Amino acid sequence: MTAIACIEDLQKLAKRRVPRMFYDYVDSGSWTESTYRANESDLAAIKFRQRVALDVSNRTTEMSMLGKKLPMPVALAPTGLTGMQHADGEILAAKAAAEFGVPFTLSTMSICSIEDVAEHSSTPFWFQLYVMRDRDFVSRLIERARDANCSALMVTLDLQLLGQRHKDVRNGLSAPPKPTFRNILNLMQKPAWCLGMLGTKRRQFGNIVGHVKGVKDMSSLADWTVSQFDPSLSWDDVAAIRKQWGGNLIIKGILDVEDALAAVNVGADAIVVSNHGGRQLDGAMSSITALPAIVEAIGDRAEVWMDGGIRSGQDVLRAIALGAKGTMIGRAFLYGLGAKGQAGVRQTLEIIHKELDLTLGLCGQSDLAKVDSSILLK
Repeated sequence: MTAIACIEDLQKLAKRRVPRMFYDYVDSGSWTESTYRANESDLAAIKFRQRVALDVSNRTTEMSMLGKKLPMPVALAPTGLTGMQHADGEILAAKAAAEFGVPFTLSTMSICSIEDVAEHSSTPFWFQLYVMRDRDFVSRLIERARDANCSALMVTLDLQLLGQRHKDVRNGLSAPPKPTFRNILNLMQKPAWCLGMLGTKRRQFGNIVGHVKGVKDMSSLADWTVSQFDPSLSWDDVAAIRKQWGGNLIIKGILDVEDALAAVNVGADAIVVSNHGGRQLDGAMSSITALPAIVEAIGDRAEVWMDGGIRSGQDVLRAIALGAKGTMIGRAFLYGLGAKGQAGVRQTLEIIHKELDLTLGLCGQSDLAKVDSSILLK
């Protein structure tokens, strides 16, 4: 097998090993996918200043997120259906993140439940919350996260309505896959994935099935999203969540300065500049384009992180240079998970860390925490 050199190599391997509907779920955006593509292309357009004859023999990529020092300012983003990229995917990703020393965030729409991940994790993780119409369920989710010793709650605000993702519609996305002729034919070509799924009991949305009144079976993410995600969500609701939770609060899905200021005013400890990986409002600006204005507006009132389009350590450095105090990766670690399970997630983190460290040095810098926009070409 060809050696793995970069995230794109893991992506190619994942495409061979993961059933089409679940690979496409990861590798897609909404409508024309223009924002999905812009997240990557706008990062790639940012150029570094190469510097030479500077002592970079003692480099550090350490930075803190929410007061915890990390080997690099990278956290695993919340991603739905992670357990469909690889059997027990959320558990494996949480273990890999803990091994490397970076945070893992569990999605509301995970296959493995909060309790499952907590049982198999030695390190506290973060929990990501979607606000549903059923507010009793939302309240219970928060308490379940507290009981699981989650160290932060991340409230995602940009999914009040589900952006149309053409690939998911065409593939008939469901968990587990429906036994159609097309799906069966595709699954026959993914024997390792099938064996893994046969060996686990975790094949549906573990945080929801059995926890919501009247929901004993839920295969379609889209159908349930339409019925439960709340378009009436307001900042008053977020304030109520802030009050109930009481701990570290992260607000994700911010692209606009006004919304960033509202998030700070409601008590956010960190803000994630994000367009949901280009999966919601197609035609919205890329995350990296939105970042500088939000950093300037927020100052030191909250940590500002960036999510969207990060496929390398160089992308992490670009975000930090433009003022981010942290970054999140979604697709990158999912490619690793789909390709090689827990070892693939660990390899993803190792690749990104190596690229970050090398690029830092080639820019003539030794301390990532001291980096600013002066390392970039104007």
